[in-house]
Amino acid sequence: MTTFDIARREADWAAIGTALAGAAPLPFWLDDPARPVPTRPLSGTVTADLAIVGGGYTGLWTAVQAKERRPDATVVLLEGGSLGWAASGRNGGFCEASLTHGASNGEAHLPGENDRLIELGLQNLDGIEATVKRYGMDCDFERTGSIHIATEEYQVAELAEGASPEHGVRFLDRQSLRATVDSPTYLAGLEDTRGTAMVHPAKLVWELARVARELGVEIYEGTVARRLERDGERVDIVTDAGRVRASRVALATNAFPSLLKRVSLHTVPVYDYALMTEPLSAEQLASIGWEGRQGLADAGNQFHYYRLTADNRILWGGYDAVYYYGRRISSRYDQRQETFERLAAHFFHTFPTLKGLRFTHRWGGAIDTCSRFFSFFETAYEGRVAHAAGFTGLGVGASRFAGTVMLDLLSGERTELTELELVRKKPIPFPPEPAAWLGVKLTTRALHRADRNEGRRGPLLKVLDSIGMGFDS
Repeated sequence: MTTFDIARREADWAAIGTALAGAAPLPFWLDDPARPVPTRPLSGTVTADLAIVGGGYTGLWTAVQAKERRPDATVVLLEGGSLGWAASGRNGGFCEASLTHGASNGEAHLPGENDRLIELGLQNLDGIEATVKRYGMDCDFERTGSIHIATEEYQVAELAEGASPEHGVRFLDRQSLRATVDSPTYLAGLEDTRGTAMVHPAKLVWELARVARELGVEIYEGTVARRLERDGERVDIVTDAGRVRASRVALATNAFPSLLKRVSLHTVPVYDYALMTEPLSAEQLASIGWEGRQGLADAGNQFHYYRLTADNRILWGGYDAVYYYGRRISSRYDQRQETFERLAAHFFHTFPTLKGLRFTHRWGGAIDTCSRFFSFFETAYEGRVAHAAGFTGLGVGASRFAGTVMLDLLSGERTELTELELVRKKPIPFPPEPAAWLGVKLTTRALHRADRNEGRRGPLLKVLDSIGMGFDS
């Protein structure tokens, strides 16, 4: 039995019901009166040097970098809903340097270039910070670092092995960790002082859009791209009320079905859920410390991620990852009461001094998950179309890198990035239904059992590891 099993067994469910009672069923980040009014949809035909499909981080970073490279280029961006309404406006705001969902996962999949990918990831995060400063972007950017936390005894030694002081990664024993952030559940931690920043997710979207427009990007919201059509030297993006005739196209739809059918089985949408508290008082905050404001996450397979906002709320998310049959994405999946209750029970078990705190928002959203847990790339139409997806929850930072890669691919030139195995090699696709649903369910149960068996991976997880579909968070 893990500490979070104990949390559920000992939970005060009446108090949890009270804490959740007033929580608005929508993402905290998007519940903002300053949210920009959506732009008009596309009507008629426009031409572009570069057309981008998708108005989240990947699409917006691609647009900004494209104009920085070629200020005279005509760039058009299409978004089916409103900018940032999906994953980019619903995530935890962890802007990570890692391009491979952690160094150990990178070593398992790309051992020959993992060290270089770590360097490129840090350069990418530096580039994000520089862009925020250069354009005066108001997105609550804080280079806080992060701490992975052991809540079970077997995790302590695993974290200690990951220490690398020369790279800014240090091991914290129980006393040191609890002097940094205090919880009776904490046994040890691994702090990365360089590789993580915190952002306000929606503000980052809105500021990227502002910068893009100022650089000359044309943005059309409420415009669903239905299909691609080849037209001589151009590729047309067909919408309900018009089309974009483009020399080059970047596809940044992530969890949503790609316009390239060849990658349709490479991702599945997995739903993640989060809670946001009301602002902590000075006394409440003092009871847990957290003066460094680091991003925090548990070390188990089923893990929580949590952080402080600019006004000292706590975002608390993760643990459950839910796949719905048929790769379905629907707003009805954004709410899951049993998960919210479980998250609240785990929250108060972790921070008992905060008993009585209320949650103001509860929400969920789809993560574009691939079998290796980090982005992959594809090109089509003789190099005129590039596609990126598969960030698996770490796209806040890696999306900028993906935009850089897609622009390199679309240039037709060989660069260091286009020659990376990360870019040339794709993950193993998921099977079609019903095998995908059954496989995800069995794997989730196996990960659950591993957490209750001191991290020991059973037969199914060992098989998946051996074929390159395993992941150890």
